[in-house]
Amino acid sequence: MALLSVSDLHVSYGAIKAVKGISFEVNEGEIVTMIGANGAGKSSTMNTIAGLIKPESGQIEFDGQSIVGIKAHQIVDRGIALCPEGRRVFAQMTVDENLDMGGYLHTAQENEEELEVVYEHFPRLRERAGQVAGTLSGGEQQMLAMGRALMSRPKLLMLDEPSMGLAPILVEEIFDIIKQLNEHGTTILLVEQNASMALSIANRGYVLETGRIVKTGTGQDLLHDDDVRKAYLGG
Repeated sequence: MALLSVSDLHVSYGAIKAVKGISFEVNEGEIVTMIGANGAGKSSTMNTIAGLIKPESGQIEFDGQSIVGIKAHQIVDRGIALCPEGRRVFAQMTVDENLDMGGYLHTAQENEEELEVVYEHFPRLRERAGQVAGTLSGGEQQMLAMGRALMSRPKLLMLDEPSMGLAPILVEEIFDIIKQLNEHGTTILLVEQNASMALSIANRGYVLETGRIVKTGTGQDLLHDDDVRKAYLGG
């Protein structure tokens, strides 16, 4: 059974239809990626799953239960965490305080255990634990945003443009960490403009154009698809 199942999802902002009846699923243990140009509806889809936007119509089921109409903090409690586009760390707070915010649903003991897991994945955050988040580099802020999302112990981690604005060497590091997280049992839904990197680590992918899914396949199939190569891979 799919961990996440989205059926005929429609999302609008007033007269603008951002998502036009898409259906897809994410199975437990997978990395699934969504690629597409700006304005294709990728972030709108993620934000709707996370409960930040109310869908116009359609169904979203997680772990066999509908989550449409459930508040965002309750969706986190169900086991979905969103690492948003643009990182959005709490700039005036320290690294440790940011991570504490991610574990607000759990006990101090649980957070201590989870903090160790986060520091294992992101040793640089341990080094910067007392540093104010706004003074971190872009790559470190991305690691902090991912670590903060992990503090809620998600079954499904949604990553929205994790490589945005990062130097190529840092992009590779972030993608290595995404693979590690998946190998340690976290299911991942990844929205990413760096299509070649995203497809190279994904089990499956969906290509969005103007709010519709136009192609789907394994990561490798899409990586070698002529249309996808021309549109998103510069080949």
